[in-house]
Amino acid sequence: MSASTQTISEAGSSLLYPLAQDWASAYQRSTSGVTVSAKSTSSGKGINAASSGSVDIGASDAYLSSGDLVKNHKLLNIPLVISAQTIIYNLPSLSNGTHINLNGTVLADIYSGTITNWDDKLIKQLNQKVPLPSLPIRPVHRSDNSGDTFLFTSYLSTQDPDWDSRIGYGTRAAWPQVAGNLSAGSSTEVEKTCAATPGCVAYNGISFLPQALNDNLGYASLANTVGTPTLPTTAAIQAAAAPFVNLTPPNETIAMIDGPAATGYPIVNYEYAVVSVTQPTAAKASAIKSLLRWALTTGNGSGYLSKYGFQRLPDTLVALGMQQIAEIGS
Repeated sequence: MSASTQTISEAGSSLLYPLAQDWASAYQRSTSGVTVSAKSTSSGKGINAASSGSVDIGASDAYLSSGDLVKNHKLLNIPLVISAQTIIYNLPSLSNGTHINLNGTVLADIYSGTITNWDDKLIKQLNQKVPLPSLPIRPVHRSDNSGDTFLFTSYLSTQDPDWDSRIGYGTRAAWPQVAGNLSAGSSTEVEKTCAATPGCVAYNGISFLPQALNDNLGYASLANTVGTPTLPTTAAIQAAAAPFVNLTPPNETIAMIDGPAATGYPIVNYEYAVVSVTQPTAAKASAIKSLLRWALTTGNGSGYLSKYGFQRLPDTLVALGMQQIAEIGS
């Protein structure tokens, strides 16, 4: 390695990790004098690592909390792509391509232990034409500080006042003790656990949906703000994000759960790069800025995003991101 080579380390969100790997490889091929590493840990660990300086860029499904900024007020969170969360399940008796309908109230009851079987009357009411099996529900949750948990519990909190008052939302949750529940430490482990567990229901990032389908798992239509069962299609994700584009503030911290779009999917989010505004050297700052600018332009092409279900950032968000990137220095 030459003396002028810059090494950029990224770690965090397991949801973003497949794309981060692709970006690292492509950027290194197109850019001389730089090495980029990507590591899947969790959103919480990514934020903490960026805050402590043990990595250059943290990746997170969740925006920075006020507590994160108290620990390190120099952190920026810069959206990289638009993502969504899927609700996957393992019901072998249903034919491939069947999508059951779920809503936040039913999911809150499942994760609270009030609904314990797939043929519960409340699930049947949402799926009158689906032959639901008499099978115990095995809810899976993340065991780590997870952006996916932040998104899922945020959705439950908007849909169910009891969940909001008793448990609330965050990258960790005080999960109720439910018979048969399971935990997993990453997006990969969530998918594998669900695939190995008939009756499973789980929340997971859309980038892992191809693997879930390959393992014959189903994914749900979720009731949106007007009660319409909606799949996480490209059109539905883009529709959900659209009302928030002009509402996104300069620091780009915004919640997009259960948005107002009548055709939108209810659980969408920005995937964030978390980076310190102050870097140890001018060369390091320049290298990080160049990588992030590439991610917002070339890296936002459909050739990178489409296979993972991510959506490109609108031009307004790219401009806001560029303004934040310009703040990075030494």
